[in-house]
Amino acid sequence: MSEAVALVACYNEEEKIADTVKSLMEIGLEVVVVDDCSIDNSAKKADEAGARVLVLNENIGKGAAIRTALASINASIVLFLDGDLGSSAKEAKKILEPVEKNQADVSIAVFPKPEIKGGFGLAKGLARWGIKRFTGLEMAAPLSGQRAIRKEVLDKVVIEDGFGLETGLTIDTVRAGFRIVEVKTNMAHSATGRNIPGFIHRGKQFIAIAKVIIKRVGR
Repeated sequence: MSEAVALVACYNEEEKIADTVKSLMEIGLEVVVVDDCSIDNSAKKADEAGARVLVLNENIGKGAAIRTALASINASIVLFLDGDLGSSAKEAKKILEPVEKNQADVSIAVFPKPEIKGGFGLAKGLARWGIKRFTGLEMAAPLSGQRAIRKEVLDKVVIEDGFGLETGLTIDTVRAGFRIVEVKTNMAHSATGRNIPGFIHRGKQFIAIAKVIIKRVGR
């Protein structure tokens, strides 16, 4: 069993995926990229950069893609990371450390505050409220998808489909009795802007988070 493996969910990230993979390999991580049926050269570039690449035949979404890839990974710690981190992916060592040192079971990356906000914070606020409501935990980065997770946690939680993945994962982790820490990093990735596509994205995100929260009522 490997100690730690970086699992990178990727969809149309040909511009940054190679840098992401190389940066993760530079800090000693094995890298598995699951390509969710991209229509660009993401899979090819990830392969050339040195990752083990799983290419899905249809676009099934991030949560389902992660579940599919996890079946092929045998590691004591799995890092969930996005394909657009580029060279900042090397910051993953900061979230790996608390889990390796048994200071936490899940470690979550906190990004620097953006100079310009992409939205109004509604989705983030809902996620933060839901997590506090069910667990009592105050989260600085409730929507962060960059996480180092112990295998025992993955065996006990539900990997949701859609944009509610992170919220559901956090709630389930704490409810199962595992320890979470947040770690400040200098990670950077592509952000949605204050435009029509950005507002549509955040609207879908808000609805997905609400569904995940409602699903956990009464559990």
